[in-house]
Amino acid sequence: MGISALTPPTRSEDIVETVLEFPDNRLLISLCGEFDRNLAQIEHQMGVHVLRRGNRLSVIGDIAAREQASAVLRSLYARLEQGRSVVAGDIDGAMRMGRPMPDTKLESSEQVEMFSGGGGVELRTRKKPIEPRTDAQKEYVKNLFSHEMGFGIGPAGTGKTYLAVAVGVTMLISGAVEKIILSRPAVEAGERLGFLPGDMKEKIDPYMQPLYDALNDFLPAKQIQKLLEDKRIEIAPLAFMRGRTLSNAFVVLDEAQNATTMQMKMFLTRLGEGSRMVITGDRTQVDLPRGTASGLQDAERILKGVKGVTFNYFTSKDVVRHPLVARVIEAYERDETQPV
Repeated sequence: MGISALTPPTRSEDIVETVLEFPDNRLLISLCGEFDRNLAQIEHQMGVHVLRRGNRLSVIGDIAAREQASAVLRSLYARLEQGRSVVAGDIDGAMRMGRPMPDTKLESSEQVEMFSGGGGVELRTRKKPIEPRTDAQKEYVKNLFSHEMGFGIGPAGTGKTYLAVAVGVTMLISGAVEKIILSRPAVEAGERLGFLPGDMKEKIDPYMQPLYDALNDFLPAKQIQKLLEDKRIEIAPLAFMRGRTLSNAFVVLDEAQNATTMQMKMFLTRLGEGSRMVITGDRTQVDLPRGTASGLQDAERILKGVKGVTFNYFTSKDVVRHPLVARVIEAYERDETQPV
């Protein structure tokens, strides 16, 4: 493999390399990826060149980038040694979470997770393990396990709801809770859909679809259907929560910016014995009628400092969808700060 065209050429006087040796050539092939696409991703995002020579990889660049890229490669190889896969998202997570580590042997089992995409935080679901990919996500997941009520606030694509549902599934599987309850305000996103045909479930399901999508990533379809039939998983609009006491449950309120102040108070006071509650939302995407206050903003102000309640905030740097999503969010943020 030659020097990639994705990064600018390094000046000859700055060329210094770190040589990494990987004993298992089969795992090295998986590490490099098809057509060396994994190496190209690391080159492009970390500003280094990676040359493959037999069972060795030479990392070329300035010392800081070289050490960090080397740590990423060691971490991903250790992941492969555990029998786990390496895909683009895992590489992105390793680079976001990465810190330079000393040049020690890969065989040490204690170092397998030192640089992995979640810093040792892993959620085990029926379909696949889930790892936080940024420091903010890692702290968020830890708080969801350690606090009875958690808020995740930030822009779209930062994994707020996805990770909350993953934590809920993990706790359900482990027996820490008896059921999962997922809710959203049934608010139209700036459109008037008018009359919707069908029974109550058919009318509501389009609003709840993102929650079904998250569940489908973590549980087999047949198991989801059985859990829904047994009421061990409930997906319902926020209005259906009034009057209930939610005990021994993991409860998620998604799109909380579209709850009114009274709805938010109603929901938060549903918390019962043995339950956990997560509230997620994006303050920049409120679809409530003009002049109606967002319950998320009020709850954020009122509950600051309340024992047992934690707030985690995300920015465009935590976006784990397409990289363009982060740039779109940043462009809108810049526009909002411009004088009219």
